[in-house]
Amino acid sequence: MAWELLSVIGIIAFAVSGAIVAMEEEYDILGVYILGIVTAFGGGAIRNLLIGVPVSALWEQGAFFQIALASVTIVFLFPKLLLRHWSKWGNLSDAIGLSAFAIQGALYAVKMGHPLSAVIAAAVLTGSGGGIIRDLLAGRKPLVLKAEIYAVWAALGGLIVGLGWAGDAAGLYVLFLVLVACRICSYVFRWRLPNRSYHIDQ
Repeated sequence: MAWELLSVIGIIAFAVSGAIVAMEEEYDILGVYILGIVTAFGGGAIRNLLIGVPVSALWEQGAFFQIALASVTIVFLFPKLLLRHWSKWGNLSDAIGLSAFAIQGALYAVKMGHPLSAVIAAAVLTGSGGGIIRDLLAGRKPLVLKAEIYAVWAALGGLIVGLGWAGDAAGLYVLFLVLVACRICSYVFRWRLPNRSYHIDQ
């Protein structure tokens, strides 16, 4: 039940995120649907390739596809309802999608008996993969590659799940809320990872 709920939360959050980014870039209706669906399922496709699950398994998630399509349709039909508040709630939607999918990806890898390193990688790719594809298709710099802390929270979620510290449904929900809060705090307070720029002097 926890796995399914996290999947639904992540799919809705990322489908909405992808659709709104497509509308910001003035894509047509087909582009809006494609970017919404790719954002919602791109991370799962990358994860499946990594941990050895057939990519075709994605096509068996009929109900999830319907949820994603419905989410994109609502965004497309009622853009003012969401776009008016997107600057405020957009990062919350992204944080929810990141956290839900990171935990879901980690659970998937644990269920398949993979080692801790693979669990963490699955969490990071599932949590941030869809966003990376979305930003690349929209011609933007992927958020995960910026100095702002993003994928670290997905890795943290994967570590906690992989170590078995959130073994039951209640623990997973608490972890989900903690990751969302961490992601929001890193955005609001502008927490950054160390970075170094390098320019060749002419």
